[in-house]
Amino acid sequence: MNARKVLDIEYQLLPGADRKTTDIVIERNGIIAVRPPSNYTPEQVDAVVKSKRMWIYRNLAEWRDLNSTAVVREWVNGETFLYLGRAYRLALINEQAEPLKLIEGRFCLKRQLVDTGGSSAAKKAFEVYYADKGFQRISERVKYYAPKIGVTASSINVKDMSFRWASCSKSGALNFHWKCMMAPAKIIDYIIVHELCHMHHRNHSNAFWNEVDKVMPDYRERKEWLRKNGAGLSL
Repeated sequence: MNARKVLDIEYQLLPGADRKTTDIVIERNGIIAVRPPSNYTPEQVDAVVKSKRMWIYRNLAEWRDLNSTAVVREWVNGETFLYLGRAYRLALINEQAEPLKLIEGRFCLKRQLVDTGGSSAAKKAFEVYYADKGFQRISERVKYYAPKIGVTASSINVKDMSFRWASCSKSGALNFHWKCMMAPAKIIDYIIVHELCHMHHRNHSNAFWNEVDKVMPDYRERKEWLRKNGAGLSL
């Protein structure tokens, strides 16, 4: 990525793509990412960003509102953590072989992790749990949706993806953020379908959204839920 600035707008210029329009996205971490047609010069991209500055200002303001309250963890009994859209309370357990498990409606975390490793160790236990469970669930749902879309995934991985929910490579490799497992099941399905449809259209053109609509007619509702609530899916 190449950092550029137009007026007071700082943005990341992504590699050009085989497309007719310039895609401007406010990423989950507030970065403005711009992917232009492959034949555009940086100066041409600057001009597009300048012309879209009012749209960018509005969406940045909305992003700041949605992200104004960050989650602050104390890692104590009774804190709540999301899993498949439901909130579960935390219980610190003295005698437990596994670092973390979900049992009888509670997230049971090995107390020793917090005592010796602090917040970072506790957070890591949740990340590993979400990633493991995420791989199982997402693999099953990819297997369900891929034939409906007429594509095949070459691989599936669940990991920390920084500010992205998911990605799809040209070879059909799918990557998903472990945070996806904090969302309701129908939202996870939307993220999966979104990425699978990118195997047909590597952009967000009308053709792409039509492809999503064929499989998931209520995708707009799910997309809007993720836009409004995505910032709250955090440790």
